Amino acid sequence: MAEQLLLFAEAGQSAGLPEELLEYRPGFIDRATSDRLLEKFIEKTPWQQTTQKIWDKEYLTPRLTAWYGDTIRIDPILPWTPELQSIREKAETIAGITFNSVLMNYYRDGNDSVAWHSDKESIMGSQPVIASVSFGQVRNFDIRNKTDHKEHYSVKLEHGSLLLMKAGLQENWEHRVAKSAKPMKARVNLTFRLII
Repeated sequence: MAEQLLLFAEAGQSAGLPEELLEYRPGFIDRATSDRLLEKFIEKTPWQQTTQKIWDKEYLTPRLTAWYGDTIRIDPILPWTPELQSIREKAETIAGITFNSVLMNYYRDGNDSVAWHSDKESIMGSQPVIASVSFGQVRNFDIRNKTDHKEHYSVKLEHGSLLLMKAGLQENWEHRVAKSAKPMKARVNLTFRLII
């Protein structure tokens, strides 16, 4: 019984998750490949910690990032690696669109996070689609309605899983990966995007 409870705590999603906005696929990439990719991404990616301005003060972003992709107006952007290219092609078959970039996020422990936000429609068009692939520590991906915060859902993003954020999500919903008081291991998340 204890084993079943542990498994439930490490996987799953809220009841009633709006399927017209989100599609979750555990096991998108097999365990052995996911293990190998997590280790390689952590060791070989030229991670950077950026700053963001909030209320006239600059803060270090609480995670590390790296941009890869085609030559687009993001600086700096790194050329596709064979591993990222392979995951991109697999994600494109499910999303039904072509992605030209990927933002990689490295959450080193439970202190690393991303606050409530919607992704910028100004650089991705009015109805962006984002394919999010996760490796490593299971973390909660929370979404809430912008106008009614009581309407909210959560998905536990598993090692090797895909979460497809469909058209309409960024317009009306916010999402986050919250800090955790519980000990957390490393997690790398890839968000494939079409930058216009």
